[in-house]
Amino acid sequence: MNRARTIAVDGPAGSGKSTIGKLIADTYGYTFLDTGALYRAITLAAIRHHVCPGDAEALAELARETRVCIEPPDQGEKVWYHVRLDGEDVTSQIRSPEVDRHVSEVSSHPSVRAVLLERQREIARSGPSVLVGRDIGTVVLPDADLKLFLTATVEERARRRYRDMARAGKDVSFEWVLEDVERRDEADRNKGEYSLRVAEDAVVVDTTGRTPEQIVAELRPWIVGE
Repeated sequence: MNRARTIAVDGPAGSGKSTIGKLIADTYGYTFLDTGALYRAITLAAIRHHVCPGDAEALAELARETRVCIEPPDQGEKVWYHVRLDGEDVTSQIRSPEVDRHVSEVSSHPSVRAVLLERQREIARSGPSVLVGRDIGTVVLPDADLKLFLTATVEERARRRYRDMARAGKDVSFEWVLEDVERRDEADRNKGEYSLRVAEDAVVVDTTGRTPEQIVAELRPWIVGE
């Protein structure tokens, strides 16, 4: 077996896919893309331009006209990447509660996903890469060398998101976060062709109660082709 050139990482909110995907990329020298950042950037643009999150046509046009760039951090920076929206660094703004509330609806529109699909594939074609999202292994990169599907209990996933939001200074309750995770799960399961689902050839990993380091060590044979 050869080392995987493209790795698709899917899973529901809070399953650890971004953390684990980034650790894989850093450990084995891959380019990392959290595709959710693209949809968050478009959601932020929609909020700023007062575009209704239910208006698929207007959102698709906005996605076509908006320039979203995801750039690696400078050495020593504590962020995973920088997100630029028409040249402006919006890395922190795309994690706002308002974006959280609307990103699932914005990303549910097939026309919006179609616009961003080719951008994601361009990154995968550029070199060894790890792409993280909801439909990477089923839609974006159906021919990925390695497909991972991460999962965890809803309570565990809510605890992780609540902890991350608290560290970021966001004043939310655990109950709100749990309800938000459940709402996002339902939305992600009902996106038609782009719905969250397990690819037939995916390696399924339950991350409940386990560290990212443990999981990446377990996945080594699939990554390097042992």
